[in-house]
Amino acid sequence: MSQRGEAEAEAEAERRRGRGRGRGRGGGDYNYPREPPPGAEAPAAAACGGGCALVVLLLVGGGGGGARGGGAEAHDQGRGPRSSRVAAAKQEEAAAAVQVARPPASSRAVKYTPRPGFGTVGTRCVVRANHFLVQVADADLCHYDVAISPESKSIAVNRAIISELVRLHRPSLLGGRIPAYDGKKSLYTAGALPFDVKDFAIKLAGEREKEYKVTIRFAGRADLHHLQQFLDGQQRDMPQETIQVLDVVLRETPSTKYVTALRSFFSPTFGQRSDIGEGLECWRGYYQSVRPTQMGLSLNIDICATSFYKAIPIVDFVGENLKLSYNARPLSDRDIKKALRGIRVEATHRRDKCIRYRISGVTSVPMNQLMFPVDEQGTMISVVQYFREQYRYSLKYIHWPCLQAGNDKRPIYLPMEVCKIVEGQRYAKKLNERQVANILRATCQRPQQREQSILEMAAFNDYKNDKYAKEFGMTIADQLVSFNLELACQIFQLKYHESGRERSCNPAVGQWNMINKKMVNGGTIQSWTCLNLSRVPPGDVHRFCGDLVGMCNNIGMQVNPRPSVEIQFANPNRIEAALADVHKKSMGRLQLLIVILPETSGYYGVIKRGNNKQYLENVALKINVKVGGRNTVLEDALRSRLPYITDRPTIIFGADVTHPPPGEDSSASIAAVVASMDWPEVTKYRGLVSAKNIGRRQFKICTRFTKYRQGTQPGGMIRELLIAFHKATNRKPDRIIFYRGYLPPITFVVVQKRHHTRLFPEVHGRREITDRSGNILPGTVVDTQICHPTEFDFYLCSHAGDKQTYSLHVLFDENRFTADGLQMLTNKLCYTYARCTRSVSVVPPAYYAHLAAFRARYYMEGGSSDGGSSSAGGSRSRERPAGVRQLPKIKDNVKDVMFYC
Repeated sequence: MSQRGEAEAEAEAERRRGRGRGRGRGGGDYNYPREPPPGAEAPAAAACGGGCALVVLLLVGGGGGGARGGGAEAHDQGRGPRSSRVAAAKQEEAAAAVQVARPPASSRAVKYTPRPGFGTVGTRCVVRANHFLVQVADADLCHYDVAISPESKSIAVNRAIISELVRLHRPSLLGGRIPAYDGKKSLYTAGALPFDVKDFAIKLAGEREKEYKVTIRFAGRADLHHLQQFLDGQQRDMPQETIQVLDVVLRETPSTKYVTALRSFFSPTFGQRSDIGEGLECWRGYYQSVRPTQMGLSLNIDICATSFYKAIPIVDFVGENLKLSYNARPLSDRDIKKALRGIRVEATHRRDKCIRYRISGVTSVPMNQLMFPVDEQGTMISVVQYFREQYRYSLKYIHWPCLQAGNDKRPIYLPMEVCKIVEGQRYAKKLNERQVANILRATCQRPQQREQSILEMAAFNDYKNDKYAKEFGMTIADQLVSFNLELACQIFQLKYHESGRERSCNPAVGQWNMINKKMVNGGTIQSWTCLNLSRVPPGDVHRFCGDLVGMCNNIGMQVNPRPSVEIQFANPNRIEAALADVHKKSMGRLQLLIVILPETSGYYGVIKRGNNKQYLENVALKINVKVGGRNTVLEDALRSRLPYITDRPTIIFGADVTHPPPGEDSSASIAAVVASMDWPEVTKYRGLVSAKNIGRRQFKICTRFTKYRQGTQPGGMIRELLIAFHKATNRKPDRIIFYRGYLPPITFVVVQKRHHTRLFPEVHGRREITDRSGNILPGTVVDTQICHPTEFDFYLCSHAGDKQTYSLHVLFDENRFTADGLQMLTNKLCYTYARCTRSVSVVPPAYYAHLAAFRARYYMEGGSSDGGSSSAGGSRSRERPAGVRQLPKIKDNVKDVMFYC
């Protein structure tokens, strides 16, 4: 946040504190101090750190229930299901009796919401987490700046330089110290070096010996005492630099042995490589990170896998990646430009030495037409002739273009057949569905196997004998931490229509079905048809459509059994013309269009098996919400028993931003925000999207969602959604998010799924504490031991199956949520997801926002060119910024329904 923004936030907070009164639960008044809102950049800083994709949930909760007493007292309270009103009364009594002491924070610190207490609702169980306790001896941690001249952009070269410096000068000029280096600008030691600043001359041997000047300059000290105070809850400012020092220390050894990708390390020594198709393979590895938690410092270790280029000849890679084999026809540079650009290769045509290059482009002409000058007089020679005369090498693939390294002024042409991909290059682009499925198939493990793999990886790393850990006095435990927690397995019901044989149901282990049930609000469809772009026979298509319509009607919708326009069949290469034809024949009155796509991933089999009731049921659920219906609602919402929601008009927002895949920086980033429109049920979410071509991975989400002024014209997606809420409910929300037209209390929660904390049952295989797959039960909440020392965060496993939890971090809370209140609300909301009869792993508002942003990207994709090509004279193909299509305006009648589902 800018200085001006901070000043305005402080002034706003002071004004509100001066007013001093807010509306409490049930309309009562109460006085409480409020802290200034956190900065707009808070989500990334608080919950995730660098390199994460955040999903942001903007939750609005209630105003009752103050902060509770300390954690020990909270855990001694009675357990098991309780009435929410009784619980709220007890919590309000506790808030009146106990004042939670908050640790001090500096004036510059962003003051996130402190933890109000711990969850108490549910049954107790014991779990283990993939965190290993870390002990640090008292040491003088010194930080030194490193400057290398000439500057190298390669971390590997930087490490080689510092490694050589330590080898030569550790016993003398470094005072016997073993420094830890981050590969860039920082070097750390356990104790001061004998100098404050010193220059070194380091020579690196190689093809040509090169000398570097290295300057090491004292920069400061990391404060272990401050870290201990923070872990004890006596300081609110996280000593990020001290934690970074310890993290760099434990990363030093693997950084020199394995391939590094962000916080993860990969190597073929960690397990068998798996071919995932199209010239790629899967490598195993592990993630590690030092984290501050309530139990002290911990080392979070998790196993992982990612994709790498196979170390094969370029010709073989082109054959696998582009499904091409050599023939007489020329191969366009556009076919291979994206596949090969940036890859490091080694030339194989010289027996005397091996030279490596980075591919910078592809020639626009085939090799047999490519000429270049060989002397200052400009004598031209072909690449084919040059290789024949210089290396006595007869090139075969003369109709393919050449790879190009170097720059435009001094290009280096490399025939593909003499190049081999260098091993250990991570593939950073987006994988296709088949490749993702192959990785999952190769790496999927049951919880017990995964836990064992993590323990084996920790043992393999042998931290107790790591020379850097010894130097800095760090000791890492060899077992996962285990702890007691509350399993939020309270019984609640989902409401269905009264006309069904079953009017409500109690979800079992996070899932249920639609047998004997009807949608609580079925939609109506009078006009529909089907467009078949596949080779599925007409009889099967008609049968499938009939079965789907029958399923919709059987579970509560009202769908015309006959299509309003005869079912259409079209060539998939003429899809736009086919869609225009359907629109014309329906005179623009079509409510639903079913499109059967060409065979890609087994859909033909699904259509042939039209009697697959589970598939038809899931499609019907999606159709219903697309036309404005509701599938189910929480019984507690209908009976005004949903804390922080049903007592006063409340709106829940979800927000997400999707960025283009790596290498597609010319594409736009898309932000989406959804908001509940059906208080008190909170199941129907209106969605809005916005696109911005930013060219880099940063999106100031708040500025796109909140009210802003350009001259005198107000704008923003939040404002539009608030107006829609008022029209839908005839009420203004008393609790909302961000938009502060009349100062309602707000709560801002960041949801993060891409983390590496995994939870395991105390005893694998016990049915009362695990599901059929051996995972922890849905509803498991962790807010102790491995969470933030003082701030309001927790892990929630809300779904059955995968052991992945998601982390919620409360950045700002004026609604005074209790731990139980927010945990129970979030868990219950996960049972209202419209697309299936299962609880889901991310709270639906955030999930819907992700779907809306993802859908908007399809609206923007176009057939723009990949850019121009080089001339035969030597300029390489460059990818010019592609024109970005404008995001089409979503029609108002589409906005009113959950079109993104």
